[in-house]
Amino acid sequence: MSGAPSRRSALLGLAVAGTAVIGFDPFTRSWAVAASGRPLRDIPELDGTLHTDEASLSAAADDFGHYMHRRPAAVLRPGSVGDVVAMVRFCNRHGLRVAPRGQGHGTNGQAQVEGGLVIETAPLASIGPVGPASADVTVGAGAKWSDVARATLAHGLTPPVFTDYLELSVGGTLSVGGLGGQSHQHGAQVDNVVELDVVTGAGELLRCSPVRHRDLFFAVLAGLGQCAVVVGATLRLVRAPETVRHYLLPYDDLRTFLDDQRLLVREGRFSYLEGQIAPDASGAFREYLIEAVAYGPPAGDAPDDTVLLRGLRHAPAGAQIADLAYFDFLDRLAPGVAALKEAGLWSYAHPWLNLLLPGHRTADLAGPLLEAVTPADLGPGGVVLLYPLLRERLRTPLPRMPDDPVPYLLAVLRTTPPEDVATIERLLSANRSAYDTVSAAGGTRYPVGSVPFGRADWRRHFGPAWPRFAEARKTYDPRGILVPGQGVFRQ
Repeated sequence: MSGAPSRRSALLGLAVAGTAVIGFDPFTRSWAVAASGRPLRDIPELDGTLHTDEASLSAAADDFGHYMHRRPAAVLRPGSVGDVVAMVRFCNRHGLRVAPRGQGHGTNGQAQVEGGLVIETAPLASIGPVGPASADVTVGAGAKWSDVARATLAHGLTPPVFTDYLELSVGGTLSVGGLGGQSHQHGAQVDNVVELDVVTGAGELLRCSPVRHRDLFFAVLAGLGQCAVVVGATLRLVRAPETVRHYLLPYDDLRTFLDDQRLLVREGRFSYLEGQIAPDASGAFREYLIEAVAYGPPAGDAPDDTVLLRGLRHAPAGAQIADLAYFDFLDRLAPGVAALKEAGLWSYAHPWLNLLLPGHRTADLAGPLLEAVTPADLGPGGVVLLYPLLRERLRTPLPRMPDDPVPYLLAVLRTTPPEDVATIERLLSANRSAYDTVSAAGGTRYPVGSVPFGRADWRRHFGPAWPRFAEARKTYDPRGILVPGQGVFRQ
């Protein structure tokens, strides 16, 4: 068998209970297993395709981190939700591990699976009808946020929260939380989900919400794929602005920068608020920049610079203010990403560090952490972000937040050549050390990055949410086949 796509394509080399599949009989639709010759029968008919070709397996064994590689035995490109149900049931029956993969933007092998099945959710990209008065939209898990934004903006509506990079799948960001510059106003993306369609680890297709299968709903949102595969989501929508006013405000002192950010989120002056930190001429990360956006009509009033900037202590001479179309603002990273791809830097390794700091300790924690960052370790195209959230807006249980009314997200988005293994290992070790420091001070991690973690670490991470999370795992994925790459329930 060549591995070319077909509705009857087979999974070759699939690990089964310590043995290996060595052959497929297209007439009986069964696999023969090397150790015992025991066939695995009843391979389901599919609307989509299974792939075992080298290109598909190699792609699924990589991610945006470009340093962790776990090779699956096959890749499912579903033609329907029914394909996901059928193959999860098959894998559950035979004890085969499964990992859904959206855009593959994990950095630490989160959506990889050794010798199992990767389910590409990209084909599940439907976007339901949106009417002028609609308060929500139902989309497939593989839909990209950029496409969701375009579809809803055609009706003057928008999801309230976006991550900075729009070319991520809905299912992918909902599995981790989905934080962004609007989170101080509207919470994380998971706080704006009306209901979910999921396939549990037992292969059951369920619709869940805060009032229907509530335990499953809250175990899936930011649940790292441990209980079910998201196949669809109904998202809350709000009125969209037509234009925004975009502010870049420079600072030269960390505490002043943090204090002004805290003031702004508490007062709610801006619809979007983040912050960046860049190296100065000496290479020290001491140039601070507030990025803020005020929405214009019909979602907001016409921005008034005097009112919005009153009392802030930035350097006025360096401020940059521009009016942008709303979608152009949302998609502002696109030119930079295109440049990184053209330069070959998109394929660099990305051992990212993403931490959540208790607000009252942010200056004390961030200062030393930033002193340890060098431009060389950040790498070409790397970015440092530091911005506040409002704890009261973050209502979903599993994105674990510091016990502080204004926690801060610190993201050190590093890049380094993927062949420089020694540097990658050193940066991963530095990430772990930074996490330990922050954790001891009451902070947590945002699990999109690359921090070496074991099961005991995950149990501490989830803290009081762990018992219910573990019970949901036992209920909805009793054989523990889902998303082993996260390592949450395995040593």
